[in-house]
Amino acid sequence: MKKVAIIGSAGQLGTDLASVFSLNKGIELYLLDHSSLECADKLSVEKALFDINPEVVINCAAFVRVDDCEEETEKAYSVNARGAGYIAQACTDIGATVVYISTDYVFDGWKSAPYTEEDSPNPLNVYGRSKLKGERLVRDFCPKHFIVRSSGLYGLRQGGKRGSARNFVETILKLAGGGGPVRVVDDQTLTPTFTLDLARAVAELVHTDRYGTYHITNSGECSWFEFGKAVFEISGLDPNYGPVSSSEYGARALRPTYSALDNSKIHQLGILPLRGLHDALSEYLGLRSRA
Repeated sequence: MKKVAIIGSAGQLGTDLASVFSLNKGIELYLLDHSSLECADKLSVEKALFDINPEVVINCAAFVRVDDCEEETEKAYSVNARGAGYIAQACTDIGATVVYISTDYVFDGWKSAPYTEEDSPNPLNVYGRSKLKGERLVRDFCPKHFIVRSSGLYGLRQGGKRGSARNFVETILKLAGGGGPVRVVDDQTLTPTFTLDLARAVAELVHTDRYGTYHITNSGECSWFEFGKAVFEISGLDPNYGPVSSSEYGARALRPTYSALDNSKIHQLGILPLRGLHDALSEYLGLRSRA
């Protein structure tokens, strides 16, 4: 039986990873949330992982509030970079494989075609820079590594409890429910990804020995505004909804204007393309409504 530890198991992706891996009877699953492992504390990381001695460690822990990272730089680097390094080093010490979840925000958005794994990162904000540093530490400290970049994650979280997740879909639905105008940027293009689909692909990936960096997203790209429009259309809502430019919106952190990811490399391993964003979003909203 293979031992798999999921760090950051209480989050959206961690919850779906736990659900996917629990279906495999050959897996002994260990769920590590903030109370059982503090990734920014080297001793905490070593104690938890040495005690378990897993074969695979999936690191979903991250400080992901992009705008807050601009002001809480130390926290961003301690969790997203140094913590990733501590986990990677501990994995090397026990002979484990590490999976590090990264982001499309390692790119600057100046490209006009989907980014491949061979494109050079150039992050625009603290969040992206801290995640890129984490990638580099993982590569340096653990030869048996998978770095998985994804984009615009949304998931149910906490057993599907409605509204428990913090993601774009929940945010705009809450704003629409308030009755006021909802304005979303229309000049940032990405590949939004349902965490359940990402979790299934990660589960396939770890059964290979093809270590390296991979892009995994749902198929199809859109702007945040277009994604929000799809949310409202599928939900049967007609709020006061309109586009706004990034400069008008005025977020603290700069975002890439284009950060769609190319998934060709993962398909070369025989892992099928993830479904289209509309189908994935439809399932998410259906599950959410029944929760």
